[in-house]
Amino acid sequence: MYIKRNMEHVFLSLNQQYPAILITGPRQVGKTTMLQELIRIEGRSRHYVSLDDLNERSLAKSDPAMFFQLHKPPVFIDEVQYAPELFTYIKMSIDQNHKAGDFWMTGSQLFKLMSGVQESLAGRVALLHLSTLSQQEIYHQPEGAFTLDFEVLYERQKRIGSVSTPQIFNRIFRGGMPALVSKRYEDRNIFYSSYINTYLERDVRDLSGSIDSLKFLRFITAVAARTSQMVNYKGISDDCDIDQITAKNWLRILETLGIIFYLHPYSNNVLKRTVKTPKLYFYDTGLVCYLTKWSSAETAMNGASNGALLENYAVSEIQKSFQNEGRESFLYYYRDKDAKEIDLIMEGDGKLYPIEIKKTATPLKRMTQKFSVINKSPFQRGTGAVLCMAEKLGAFDSENLIIPIGLI
Repeated sequence: MYIKRNMEHVFLSLNQQYPAILITGPRQVGKTTMLQELIRIEGRSRHYVSLDDLNERSLAKSDPAMFFQLHKPPVFIDEVQYAPELFTYIKMSIDQNHKAGDFWMTGSQLFKLMSGVQESLAGRVALLHLSTLSQQEIYHQPEGAFTLDFEVLYERQKRIGSVSTPQIFNRIFRGGMPALVSKRYEDRNIFYSSYINTYLERDVRDLSGSIDSLKFLRFITAVAARTSQMVNYKGISDDCDIDQITAKNWLRILETLGIIFYLHPYSNNVLKRTVKTPKLYFYDTGLVCYLTKWSSAETAMNGASNGALLENYAVSEIQKSFQNEGRESFLYYYRDKDAKEIDLIMEGDGKLYPIEIKKTATPLKRMTQKFSVINKSPFQRGTGAVLCMAEKLGAFDSENLIIPIGLI
């Protein structure tokens, strides 16, 4: 069963403008499935070739000119990161023909960390990032990047209705992997175990050379146990018996593969006492629950790390809502050396929007008092909010909203 992706309309619009489009994102999140669906909608005779095929990969690397004689544009090249040798030839074709929609590409590595692409295709390729399914996509909610505009949220609420705390933790526990959401695979433990052993380990080896499988499993488990926290290289390395340099390298690889992402601390010339360490999040909360060995949504909801899981879910859903619109998100957190902290800050239109994320259905107004720390910023303070388990949209006052997490 194909699950419609919010990114489709963005992709089809870019396809009328750019000669090349590259979608990056982790394996198994539906990049290829979405583009194969769009080939059907597009109606053009488009070649499909996957560089997971070792014969095709070998040809692409050793003889790119022959590769494009066999696979003429319009072409869809899957897992293009395996043959950066193609990018120069794609550039030559684009400069010669200037034809929109000639090259569709996917890659399981983030563009900014993929070797060879930026130099060859800068200014010629439209970039998108597809992650696991968002709650907007799974539950057929209205599309759009998350906003603190009250009128937009009010209209969304009319179409969504309330979502209870157990329902939110069911969403957290299930995660957003299309194969699990569509019920193509029923046993989530077998799916995630195979995902780590088959895809992640293989890709980590491709990027770093040989690895100890048991140490890598302990490593990614230690990372999952620290989701929504500031990165602690020493703690992670101690947990899995590796050195800090290896821990940093493996974290960079998880970021490259689109498994984790960071929120960097907000700072400027006025706010000089802020910390420098980023906070770490997973795109898929189902993977976090698997790695941290929660056996059910109920045990996760009542466990000691429920606040971290909820924060990871809210932040990743906000991140995905921007990515699915083809927009860059400017998300930060705030923490200073006096331990004053704001879970999330959104920056946009010259304003800062402070957000707290709480597992409570009845938030207190004092939760917004800490928002005053950003008043010293050169940016104007925008609407603040507590994202929580409230049944419906509300407000403390004209500057601070109460937003159910189900409205993201």
